Amino acid sequence: MKQGKLIVFSAPSGSGKTTIVKYLLEQRELKLGFSISATSRPIRGKEIEGKDYHFISTEAFKKHIKQGDFVEYEEVYTDNFYGTLKSEVARIWALGKNVIFDIDVVGGLNIKKQFSENTLAIFVQPPSVAIMEQRLRNRNTETEVKIKERVAKAEKELKFANDFDVILVNDVLEKAQNEAYKLVKDFTEKQTK
Repeated sequence: MKQGKLIVFSAPSGSGKTTIVKYLLEQRELKLGFSISATSRPIRGKEIEGKDYHFISTEAFKKHIKQGDFVEYEEVYTDNFYGTLKSEVARIWALGKNVIFDIDVVGGLNIKKQFSENTLAIFVQPPSVAIMEQRLRNRNTETEVKIKERVAKAEKELKFANDFDVILVNDVLEKAQNEAYKLVKDFTEKQTK
C-alpha cells in the first residue's frame, strides 16, 4: 500500500482547530481524508458514530491497546481514552488520500515522532486563554467543571506549541484557514525523500 502524507492539527479545546480542519476537508483538490479517532467517552450533543468518532467502551479500548491496534493513544482523563486506529490510516491511504488529523497535543506529537518525514504537525493557538475559554462557554456543551478542566489542560498544552512544525494563531478565522490551506497544499505537493 502506498503511504500518503499525514497532516496533524492539534490544539487546546476551543482553539478552532476543528473548524479549520472541516474547511480543509471541503477543499477537494487537497485530497484529504479525515482520520476518525476512537474514544471511550460517551457521545456528546449531535455527534455521530463513525463520523465524529468511533465510540467504544473503555474495556474494548484497552483490548485494542493490548493488541497494538493504535498508531497513538492517550488516556486524556481517567478512563477517558482517545486514539488513532492503524486501520483508519490504512483506510484513507487505500483511497489515495492524505490523512488529516484533529487530535490532542500528545497524540499529534506521537504521530510526528513515528512518521517524521511524512508528517506536517500544526499547532493551532488561540489568541489567548481567555478567548479560548469564552469559545468553550459559547458552545454550551460543557459543565462549568469540564470547562475549568479544559482550561487547565490548555495551559499545559500551550507549552508544547514549539514542538510542532508550525504554530498557527487563530485570531481571525478566515486568515487562519487561508494560512492552513497554503501550509497543507505546499506540504502535500512536496516530494518525500
